[in-house]
Amino acid sequence: MNRLVVVGVQWGDEGKGKMTDYLAQNSDVVVRYQGGNNAGHTIAFDGQKYALQSIPSGIFNPKIKNVMANGMVINPQAALQELEKLNSMGIRDYKLFVSDRAAVIMPYHIALDGAYEASKGDNMIGTTKKGIGPAYTDKYARIGIRIGDLLDREYFAQRLKDALVVKNMELKMLGLQTMEFEPLFEEYLAYGQQLKPCICDTSILLYNEVKKDSKILFEGAQGVMLCIEHGTYPFVTSSSPSTISVPLGTGIPPKYIDHSLGICKAYNTRVGAGAFPTELDGDLAHYIRERGHEYGTVTGRPRRVGFLDTVALRHSCRISGIDSLAIMLFDVLSGIKELKICTHYELDGEIIDYIPSTLSAYSRCKPIFVTMLTWEQDITNIRKFDDLPEEAKLYLYKIEQLAETKISHISVGPDRLQTIER
Repeated sequence: MNRLVVVGVQWGDEGKGKMTDYLAQNSDVVVRYQGGNNAGHTIAFDGQKYALQSIPSGIFNPKIKNVMANGMVINPQAALQELEKLNSMGIRDYKLFVSDRAAVIMPYHIALDGAYEASKGDNMIGTTKKGIGPAYTDKYARIGIRIGDLLDREYFAQRLKDALVVKNMELKMLGLQTMEFEPLFEEYLAYGQQLKPCICDTSILLYNEVKKDSKILFEGAQGVMLCIEHGTYPFVTSSSPSTISVPLGTGIPPKYIDHSLGICKAYNTRVGAGAFPTELDGDLAHYIRERGHEYGTVTGRPRRVGFLDTVALRHSCRISGIDSLAIMLFDVLSGIKELKICTHYELDGEIIDYIPSTLSAYSRCKPIFVTMLTWEQDITNIRKFDDLPEEAKLYLYKIEQLAETKISHISVGPDRLQTIER
């Protein structure tokens, strides 16, 4: 499994950062293939916690090549600030490569993101307002700026002037301050020079690594249920976190992907608006939220909490061709008084086993649950599957049965050492 994809199979925040960090210890290259600094990965080791947003999770190992690939949208200012923060925490020795074809998040994207979100009123998507959606919109409208453009003074000047014609009309229409060319041009030209040592054609770099049979780890941001193509539209992100977007987002053909590992919480969470059939409230939701520290890495927003939904899980496994699952935050369920798993939905009196395409229909879905046995034992120090409480094993077996996918890893705590391999 020299080319492994790590994919979130829920609504994001599944614990991909920990598993990517854990698996990166045996990798030569770690690649972010989509999303931007709207995605937070929290990584803990040696008693220290690190919060990453756009930088790949292999950044802590000086031997690993870290790639920000062409499928990303990159805020150069935020990326440089993230590197500076890592530097202040003692992380200074690393290898970072930034795709010259990755889209640039500009200040007008951030302004427009907030304004468009506010204009939706009660129908807000729940965006992080980092400019991700507008940056992807401009990419596909062919008026976007790319990282490589920042290195060509004359070309960048023309691209920015052309973009500002359209963007300033949008800003004016929304009652926002328009933006002047000169300060933006000089600021982002400077970012380009700061990043210049890292900028390259990363598809060539990755192809050469494939030819060397290097161990490459592709890490997704968010989760499949937030996929722009196959998620709970319109309450989704602006890219596809699924395995099927790796080739497009990196320039590596599908035939080079060996294994897809689905990262799945032992329960469900969701940030922002949108249908959430298994959502809990009251004391039980509060218990899980506090035990699991369920607050956004980027925004600090409390996450919505629910029982595990295997209808959504089967959907994600099918879409992404998941070969095995890593069950995260399993220790959070210790001591819980009530434990259920959703197996199917009821929609307008019919039992279904799929995700409806419309928000209207999905909002009407009612979960059908199976009740599971609970356990009291603290499992955070367990390192072997056989040492888990029988009730905990039954819970995992049930997930395998319902997801039709084997479980290869179980996380029983935030540290990379708190991981059970099967």
